[in-house]
Amino acid sequence: MQRRIGFSTLALFTRSPGEWADIIARDGFNAVEILCEGPNWPRQAPTAAIADSLRGRGLEIYMHSPTIDLNPASVNRGIREETGRQLRESADMAAAIGARFVTTHPGVVHKDKVRGFCSEFARQVLGEAADYARARGVTLSIENMPCRPTFLCYGLEELRAFQRHCRCGITIDVGHAILGPEPYEFLKMDGISYLHVNDNHGSKDQHLCPGDGILDLRKLDGQERLIIELDDYRNVLRARQAILGSLEPDNGGT
Repeated sequence: MQRRIGFSTLALFTRSPGEWADIIARDGFNAVEILCEGPNWPRQAPTAAIADSLRGRGLEIYMHSPTIDLNPASVNRGIREETGRQLRESADMAAAIGARFVTTHPGVVHKDKVRGFCSEFARQVLGEAADYARARGVTLSIENMPCRPTFLCYGLEELRAFQRHCRCGITIDVGHAILGPEPYEFLKMDGISYLHVNDNHGSKDQHLCPGDGILDLRKLDGQERLIIELDDYRNVLRARQAILGSLEPDNGGT
């Protein structure tokens, strides 16, 4: 197994694709997740520049779809339709740049009494998007969410149910997982696309540098793909050092 360790471009949010590529090469990462918000929103992203900058570097490329103001579980049909449209655009962008996975969120439910049919809405939107992505050679991957009842898929069983229904991958955010009662059971699931690695103190989603909170980094051993999801690149480098210091050596290299 060749372990892949990379980072989210959240840490370089205002930088250009060429700058990402130079930093990746300089610091020896072999994976990257492109956050498709702001300047990299798929409808306006510099897709050709991203592809040209990252091509031929031995990288695995992943994407995080737009999620701000979108919701596949919305009771508003227009919001659901726009969410589906932007997921399809994300899959198109992924295919164009050679990204393997597109991570997305399962949705938010604002009233418990509508959770059942909002969950059905979300499964329909995400299932259709997963089928579209698969036809483009891309895997849609649903992320587990923080342990709060307004979120779908904060628990193991609901995440498994979405995975089965949508025939998609799953992205395990270990910072979200450690907010719940059985955090490391998520790492035993089948069909994990990759991990989001960040930390917290167990009470809220803080996105701390791994090692600064309660996350047991040793539990990540054996995982093939890890994306450090932080908003400060200095902490990305510190996180990688902490992760590599806690895991068994990777014979395939990083």
